[in-house]
Amino acid sequence: MTDTQTSESPIVDLEDGAVDDAPTPSQLEEEGDVAADYIEELLDIADLDGDIEIDARGGRAYLSVTSSEDTNLRVLSRPDTVAALQELTRIAVQTKTGGFSRLILDIGGSREARVAELAILVDKAVERIEAGAASAALPPMSSYERKLVHDIVSERGFSSASEGEGRDRHTVITRA
Repeated sequence: MTDTQTSESPIVDLEDGAVDDAPTPSQLEEEGDVAADYIEELLDIADLDGDIEIDARGGRAYLSVTSSEDTNLRVLSRPDTVAALQELTRIAVQTKTGGFSRLILDIGGSREARVAELAILVDKAVERIEAGAASAALPPMSSYERKLVHDIVSERGFSSASEGEGRDRHTVITRA
């Protein structure tokens, strides 16, 4: 596990703008261990093989599940399935630790695949702006995905902002 966050660094909750104290490295380690135990049990129940890696960065615990068998994790690596498993894992962590979890789960490279999809969405939106549109709105997505989009947009030299409430919260891209 990598110690990348100190307890003095605040974390801004992207949903409501509230500032929380960042978890300590030991809290992130505990969160990762609890999550790994939960996912390991799930894999055992489903009779699937997977290697679990735990990391911490940016005040979040990251859990990656990989397998040397290509087809082994395919059933769990669909975006909706990963999102559901991530929420179940967060609930398990929160129940065990008593603290809020910002855990990110990746199964079989699903996060990398989603980043690639988001980059394509951003590129298409940038093309619309370069063709004369004042702005381009992307579909609603989670706060984590909006954060990824903001990073991609910034790399492309454009500006972005989140708009809307709840499930309708989405990113709007404009010229810088």
